[in-house]
Amino acid sequence: MRQHATPAFALSVLLVGTAHAGQPATPAAMAAYADQVLDAQKLNRDGPGVTVLVARGDQLLYKGARGMASIELGVPMQPDQLMRIGSVTKQFAAAALLKQIDEGKARLDDPLSKYLPDYPGGSRITLLQLLNHTSGVKSYTGIPGYMGNPVRRDLSTAELVKEFKDLPVDFQPGEKWAYNNSGYVLLGAVVEAISGKSWYQSVDDLLLKPAQITSVHYQAGDKLFKGMAQGYTLNAQREVAPAGLLSMTQPHAAGALIANTEGLWRWNQALHGGKLISQASYQRMTTPEGPAKAHHYGFGIGTDVLRDQPVLAHNGGIHGFGSLLNYLPKSQTTVVILRNSDAPGFATDLVARKLAAFAIGEPFAEHKPVAVPTEQLASAEGVYTREDKRSRTLRLKDGVLQGQRAGGGTAALIPLGQDRFAFPDSVDELQLERTADGKVIGMRVFNNGEKEGGRWARSGELPPEPAFITLNPAQMQALVGDYSSPQFSIKVFIDDKGRLQGQAPGQPAFELMATSPRQVHVPQVAAQLDFSAEEGKAASVTLNQGGNKLVMPRK
Repeated sequence: MRQHATPAFALSVLLVGTAHAGQPATPAAMAAYADQVLDAQKLNRDGPGVTVLVARGDQLLYKGARGMASIELGVPMQPDQLMRIGSVTKQFAAAALLKQIDEGKARLDDPLSKYLPDYPGGSRITLLQLLNHTSGVKSYTGIPGYMGNPVRRDLSTAELVKEFKDLPVDFQPGEKWAYNNSGYVLLGAVVEAISGKSWYQSVDDLLLKPAQITSVHYQAGDKLFKGMAQGYTLNAQREVAPAGLLSMTQPHAAGALIANTEGLWRWNQALHGGKLISQASYQRMTTPEGPAKAHHYGFGIGTDVLRDQPVLAHNGGIHGFGSLLNYLPKSQTTVVILRNSDAPGFATDLVARKLAAFAIGEPFAEHKPVAVPTEQLASAEGVYTREDKRSRTLRLKDGVLQGQRAGGGTAALIPLGQDRFAFPDSVDELQLERTADGKVIGMRVFNNGEKEGGRWARSGELPPEPAFITLNPAQMQALVGDYSSPQFSIKVFIDDKGRLQGQAPGQPAFELMATSPRQVHVPQVAAQLDFSAEEGKAASVTLNQGGNKLVMPRK
């Protein structure tokens, strides 16, 4: 249960949190707004591109493209360009297995051993646990070094399973939740065992052909696909470069499909329109349960909320590409975004939320900052705690009020006036709560345009900031290197300005601020790195973030 604001604050909070519902967008209005939102992303017209589609039921509201499909050949991106969709593949694989279950060929509580008799511990893993990431099997994409040369090999399903089948489990089946690509490889193997065909041929036969969807494919390495965009990444110099090499046999049922926006729109219509699997299976697919409930994850589909409406969604990231597929059941609204780059630089989730809100007639206002006296900002400094004991801090730094959740990144808040603030690159806002004499006693955070918001009570003063020191070149060199665990990895290096930097795959580099020769902080993400203390180069580093610890040996 959420706490409610005291009566003294109820009116102001209600006014801030309430969405102004209007008429659903027309195609003309949607197109104008989509162009405005995409313009704000400032994509380089000669760089990697993006395709976007917004629809309501059978009505197409907007379809467009920006950037280049092939930089080398000077080919502009077209709205129907094919791209890799990465983990959006998972809902296709999940639906294929559910279709087989509907046909009486399997059950959710069947053990994996029924279909893969030689899989270690398979008698304790159920098909349900593969579907919702609660199996505990080791995710092969997290094996140190695996995403380099090993992922370039062509492997059969059996050969790919062999890569991780004998590794220690992360936890006992059903005990916890952890996003897991190995689970969907195993799921694909089960689909193959039942059908006697490849997992992707089963997806085609059971789902795509009946729905007459012709622009979703498995990217077989020996076939050409007309309209397939080139994928891009960033090299060590932060320049656009060809995507890393990858055999598409390896993403398997966890991420090996390609599609265009039209194909994914038709997929949403068929899946969520009740045309592919039974209502009972669909209900299980879209309703998180057990340990997956806290992570809002069903079967290849996550659950979210936008403007107090449910959203069924999944994104994908794979060598050279990124994807997002959203569906709002109440209004049958689809938003699809596909990119031919795996680098930062495009706010996919933010763009999707803005487009969906506009489509349903509840657009988000543009954030226009106003000047606020420094003393008024300073009065908000402190620690705030939610009912579930999660905390966040507000701190005034260089004249800007910054917000940070425990274990999360720092955000420079945008003042909107009347004690209201917006989070940058987000649709989220917060409203301070004050007593009659002006003392801040709490705040409400409105995520994704929700009307009520969640209350955070002011629970304490700010802790002192760490005292940072300057490391000499030898001390920095002792920390430089690549550190990796199955769950995470980080590269520590010295940049061209002599600063110690840390960078995780697919994330920007952050300067590492030292409090001792073997301890550094990453203030932007509230993380601390403790390096092992032996002479010379550190053999390992321990990441401390959000109350969790993770040891990463040097590679």
